[in-house]
Amino acid sequence: QVQLVESGGGLVQPGGSLKLSCAASRTIFSIPSMGWYRQAPGKERELVALITSRSSTDYADSVKGRFTISRDSAKKTVYLQMNSLKPEDTAVYYCNAHETGLVYWGQGTQVTVSS
Repeated sequence: QVQLVESGGGLVQPGGSLKLSCAASRTIFSIPSMGWYRQAPGKERELVALITSRSSTDYADSVKGRFTISRDSAKKTVYLQMNSLKPEDTAVYYCNAHETGLVYWGQGTQVTVSS
């Protein structure tokens, strides 16, 4: 089992940047896939970015070129660097970890992009 705790959310103006962190309760070295999802009010939760244990990455089309996912196994942390933020990026962002047959979620962190 692994607990995930997100941090780094907040209020930012359009065009600004934020860096989200997801701290895991144990080593993430062997976790096959970790990612970030988001859910805006009235919308379904959607994948934003994911990173595999081999550091392969994938992004939603809406964030390609603006967001970067990374992982630091020594710190047991996954990051999401978000640049050029837009109002439509406003959502609760959730960290996710996939192991064989198991899925873990964090509690979420709010990101609000507004002037």
